[in-house]
Amino acid sequence: MPHRQNPWAQALAAACLLLSLAAGAQTGSSANTTTTTTEREIQSLFKALQQSGCEFARNDQWYSASEASAHLQRKYSYLQKRALAPTAEDFIARAASQSSMSGKPYLVRCPGQPETHSQRWFEAQLAKTRAAR
Repeated sequence: MPHRQNPWAQALAAACLLLSLAAGAQTGSSANTTTTTTEREIQSLFKALQQSGCEFARNDQWYSASEASAHLQRKYSYLQKRALAPTAEDFIARAASQSSMSGKPYLVRCPGQPETHSQRWFEAQLAKTRAAR
């Protein structure tokens, strides 16, 4: 005699499958939104840097904002490939605060302002970006 499944059991199994698929889609969507927000914030930091008119010191040598931006873009690409910058704060801490080679902090000097650590400068720029949203 062939085995017959209860129609309610089949319906319940189908409902569970649909719910798990929907939950997975929601999780993926949430992760994409976070990534998009992070990417937007980091790109706004690069834009602020390029438009700042500030100079940036790396290993005791001063660079223009555009040179610093190019350097930090390379560091960010490295971090992205290894999923090491899931937030803008991670980008600042891991790429924009100090030299990976020497461990020396990066410095920023902007016209009419005192010299400061780049971490503070980037954190202030991130706060402005978030406040503008």
